[in-house]
Amino acid sequence: MPAAATPAVLTARALLLDMDGTLVNSDAVVERIWRRWADRHGLDGDEVMKVVHGRQGHASMALLLPGRPVEQNHADNARMLAEETADMDGVVPVPGAPEFLASLRGLPHALVTSADVALSTARMAAAGLPLPDVRVTAESVGASKPDPEGFLKGAAELGVDPADCIVFEDSGAGIQAGRAAGMRVVGIGPRAGLHDPDVLVEDLRQVRVEAARGGAVRLVVG
Repeated sequence: MPAAATPAVLTARALLLDMDGTLVNSDAVVERIWRRWADRHGLDGDEVMKVVHGRQGHASMALLLPGRPVEQNHADNARMLAEETADMDGVVPVPGAPEFLASLRGLPHALVTSADVALSTARMAAAGLPLPDVRVTAESVGASKPDPEGFLKGAAELGVDPADCIVFEDSGAGIQAGRAAGMRVVGIGPRAGLHDPDVLVEDLRQVRVEAARGGAVRLVVG
């Protein structure tokens, strides 16, 4: 859907935040790592890049190399995560992310990312962003986005009903996961625009957060 022409006002009890493409722009690293992987496996890099955003690496591999043993995908994924964690060149905050996270202090929110602890910690630090107290990472779940497990776990850890949560996402897999969890989705950036989020913004400069009555969170988006 197009970015909102007039601001939308949304109220929730908690916000669940993806990392890559939502808070942190890591596209340069993701492109380098995955295009190298595509070359090693004789795959078209452009087609690979259409699949990998938002998912855990092993889940992307399962789609791109159907029939390859799961164990091989997990071993390959571990190597890829190590490569990504060692490469912070070009990792920067999404515009507005520092101010957005500062505005969430004292309000219920969680990071829900397909990255593992090491990668999410390194990328948030490279972007100069504080880590939320509640974090759901790759180690926390048994299924990758687009499965809703991560978002449902984030809501449970915050003690909030899924219907009272708003997800911030940039990828198709993440938006699908948020929807499957029964949550509203604010899409960030052009990738999100291809997957019909409830509201779409260019970046986090278009989101204003306010505390509302009874501990609720009020968002002015657009």
